[in-house]
Amino acid sequence: MRIADVLRTKGAEVATVEPLATVAELLARLAEHNVGAMVVVDQDESVVGIVSERDVVRRLHENGATLLERPVAEIMTTVVATCSPEDAVDSLSVVMTERRIRHVPVLTEGRLTGIVSIGDVVKVRMNELEQSQEQLEAYIAQG
Repeated sequence: MRIADVLRTKGAEVATVEPLATVAELLARLAEHNVGAMVVVDQDESVVGIVSERDVVRRLHENGATLLERPVAEIMTTVVATCSPEDAVDSLSVVMTERRIRHVPVLTEGRLTGIVSIGDVVKVRMNELEQSQEQLEAYIAQG
């Protein structure tokens, strides 16, 4: 299965935040969109980073409540793993596991067109396993 198939099912809407938004604004938007991470985009809508709840928690522990008024650019990850709609879900799951990341933006010709989470990858794998099980059961029943 390809990433494009996942996006067709889940949709391609991506919650984004600007690098100069405050961490408090980021938290409000994470809650508003009910997501665990946001892609950081500049004025040209180019991906410049990604920031997660985990990033906030770790930096909050280090810096205290003053972090809330600082810009997202100070805590975002700037080396962002990305994928394309043509990539295989299996290959993306390897990248996510090896790099210990949970969210990967999808880029088409350098433009943000979606995001895939580890939950999306697990859902695909579960569906594949269920289909395999059904096929095996049907094969055995035919005997």
